[in-house]
Amino acid sequence: MSSLELTLLYLCAAVVSVVGCRLLQLPAMLGYLFAGVVIGPNALALANDSVAVEHLAEFGVVFLMFVIGLEFNLPKLMRMRQLVFGLGLGQVVLTLVGALLFNLAIGFAIKQLGYLWHLSWQASIALGSALAMSSTAIVVKLMSDRVEMESPHGQRVMGVLLFQDLAVVPLLVLIPALADMGEHNLWKVLSIAMLKASVLVGLLLWGGQRAMRAWLQVVSRRKSDELFMLNLLLMTLGLAWLTELAGLSLAMGAFLAGMLIAETDFKHKVETDIRPFHDVLLGLFFITIGMKLDWEVLINSWGWVLLLFTVPVLFKAGLVFVLARLTGAPAGVSLRTALYLAQAGEFGFVLLSLGLQNSLIPAAWMSPILASMVLSMIATPFLVMNADRLVNRFVSNDWLLQSLALTGMAQRALDIENHVIVCGYGRSGHNLVDLLKLEEIAYVALESDPEKVQKGREQGHPVELGDATRLASLMSAGLVRAAAVAVTYPDLPSALKVLAWVKEHAPHVPVIVRTHDDAHLEELRAAGAAEVVPEVIEGSLMLASQTLAHIGMPLKRVIRLVQGQRMTRYALMRDAIKHPED
Repeated sequence: MSSLELTLLYLCAAVVSVVGCRLLQLPAMLGYLFAGVVIGPNALALANDSVAVEHLAEFGVVFLMFVIGLEFNLPKLMRMRQLVFGLGLGQVVLTLVGALLFNLAIGFAIKQLGYLWHLSWQASIALGSALAMSSTAIVVKLMSDRVEMESPHGQRVMGVLLFQDLAVVPLLVLIPALADMGEHNLWKVLSIAMLKASVLVGLLLWGGQRAMRAWLQVVSRRKSDELFMLNLLLMTLGLAWLTELAGLSLAMGAFLAGMLIAETDFKHKVETDIRPFHDVLLGLFFITIGMKLDWEVLINSWGWVLLLFTVPVLFKAGLVFVLARLTGAPAGVSLRTALYLAQAGEFGFVLLSLGLQNSLIPAAWMSPILASMVLSMIATPFLVMNADRLVNRFVSNDWLLQSLALTGMAQRALDIENHVIVCGYGRSGHNLVDLLKLEEIAYVALESDPEKVQKGREQGHPVELGDATRLASLMSAGLVRAAAVAVTYPDLPSALKVLAWVKEHAPHVPVIVRTHDDAHLEELRAAGAAEVVPEVIEGSLMLASQTLAHIGMPLKRVIRLVQGQRMTRYALMRDAIKHPED
């Protein structure tokens, strides 16, 4: 088969499988895996040799790590440090410890029966690393579709996923170091590997940010999208090659490239430009993973596959549940978090392949382990869709606790009318309620983060713990008696959900929505928003007014110019600005 025919085969299989997954409302990643299984050498054998495309698929991993580095946000990491370094760190470390202890226990039991156990403790760590990962792509997509990113369990899930993404970097160093041990001391080998990684990372971060920013500015002045993309690819692959040359991995260099670019003003442009390459190449990577599945081994070892599927899923779910409870989460939130994180993830395939390349994991184990990981990912959408039912079944007081919380909120809001329901108590929500309080206007703020709720109450604001995208929370806050609803966070799915509930149950209540820019202006207005406030536009208007005032333009003229711009955007303000009362 020629290279062109092989490429067409991959593209055709990918398109058909992804369309099928979309129709079934399943993640596209599962479509790529299924395509690889079908056309692979162990099924229809349409592509007998995957070596030719594996090198291309490696770029998918490189760009996956690049995007993770690009999204790395130190302030966000510090805000979520309790979840990231508490729940996330505990989950990864204890999963590795559990895999090691399980391997030792199985090895001891089999030895007592007179058989040999060939899985070393180094291999158990490699396997534990792979199984510790959860699927960021699947879980984030599902939570985004269900508008659960800001929910209590959603924040805990994101904290764990963020730490898992960060943990991949040292694990990419650890696995090759374990393979290079031989008769050498473990700590000596790890110390050398970590020293090389630290020196390289330190040098890049010390001088790399300034050099990256200066070079991208030079390229940007040429005003050529083609040149910008070429330089982006060159820097990403160049740093990946540099880290591989230093005895580390391609993926680690790509992660560093993303981190360096994230500190420049070109982050958002790069995210937009790199997305098509990232998605296509990552899809090829999952196709090659699917091609490694050997159906004959699966049929002959179905019990082994079922065991490898059941034990890690139950162990990880139980571990996350216990850790979430220890960090203060209610039982219902803990169980939801556990269900969302129980599956294997895309980085698990990366670490598993790395373990195989370094001869830590026996080749005969690959098909059963891959099959069990794929099964866990397939099961995830069904677990998430039935999470509420499972929580109500196994946590008997979850429904009661939610009902009591909603009843308490409804009682506190019972005597309030013509008030403003503020959805979200972040920076914008806080500023809004300060103004409402100053003007003695009644209001109720809904916030899903318990820490923000506690902070708001300490500041004297009536902030309630609740999810504004749920009808029960809005009704308990007195939606039908409200004068207005304000969505203060720029999240499109959440805003559309709130608009849908208000339009259905209180169409007389106007909804004011904050957005990042005006990209979804018409969509929000069509959904029923009385007004949409793009923060970028408001920021630019204030910047312009301050600039004009400081260069000597009369203040009245500045105000008139800004008011004229607002008149073209906010319909309700047109008459008020033209004919002010005061």
